[in-house]
Amino acid sequence: GVWGQRHWRYLKEHRRATYATLLTSGKLNSYLADIDRQAAVMFSRLVKQMAEAEGVTETLKATDPMEWVGRMNNIRSRAMEIVNSELIYV
Repeated sequence: GVWGQRHWRYLKEHRRATYATLLTSGKLNSYLADIDRQAAVMFSRLVKQMAEAEGVTETLKATDPMEWVGRMNNIRSRAMEIVNSELIYV
């Protein structure tokens, strides 16, 4: 997935020893799949929690779709930054 690919790129460029160890032990694919699953779950949870906390609801979507899109894009962007900093680029 997208998250696994980002982490793979990060490992390959910045954590070469870890990358080489995982690659030679045959655990790289399962490790990346696990990171991808964790990141996807974390991202979904964060988006849901932030949307609820900020009052971004289906009602807002129905009454002011452009406002809803803008606020959801902002929430998704912030959630992506959190996932990147806590799971992907560490």
